[in-house]
Amino acid sequence: MMSDSHQNITKYLAEVLEIPVDAVADCNNHYTYKRVARNQLLLREGEIGSDTFFVEKGLLRMYSIDKNGKEHIIQFAPEKWLISDRSSVYFNEKSNYYIEAVEDSEVCVLSSVFFSKMNEVFKNTSENNDILLQKHIRILQNRINSLLAETAEERYLNFIKMYPDILLRVPQWMVASYLGITPESLSRVRKELVRKNFEPS
Repeated sequence: MMSDSHQNITKYLAEVLEIPVDAVADCNNHYTYKRVARNQLLLREGEIGSDTFFVEKGLLRMYSIDKNGKEHIIQFAPEKWLISDRSSVYFNEKSNYYIEAVEDSEVCVLSSVFFSKMNEVFKNTSENNDILLQKHIRILQNRINSLLAETAEERYLNFIKMYPDILLRVPQWMVASYLGITPESLSRVRKELVRKNFEPS
């Protein structure tokens, strides 16, 4: 039986990948469990990222750094989320991104061998992985459209829907980076929302 520290990955394997409950414990042999300190990097720009990280506990982020040294956050990954540089994992390319722990975290490190093994042993896994991939693509498409077409306020409200528990866990500049706006603009958006929702008309 897996320990309590593996509860989220256990549910993910059973409910999302639809691996039989009596076989889930055996999957423990095909991934590694890792504790990651706050600010520790799991992937650096220029490295080939061969792993996908499942967040059992804590919070990760993926970001790039432009030529002026400015960070651009691509994704946050709280508990029960997966995060990886898919281009690096699947095409063996050098990564353009960093993956870092925002908090002290515990992650399950899933290598490409893990997914190959799951696909080989459990026939539903491949189909379910494909569904997850299509959902990921949909999220990315919506994010691109949001950055191109939506107002800062609309982006902020969508951020809250996607990451309802993150606002109290990250500094404001990280939220602004994800939204593609300055911290000052984010502050104005939040003040305007308070005014709209709480001030008498």
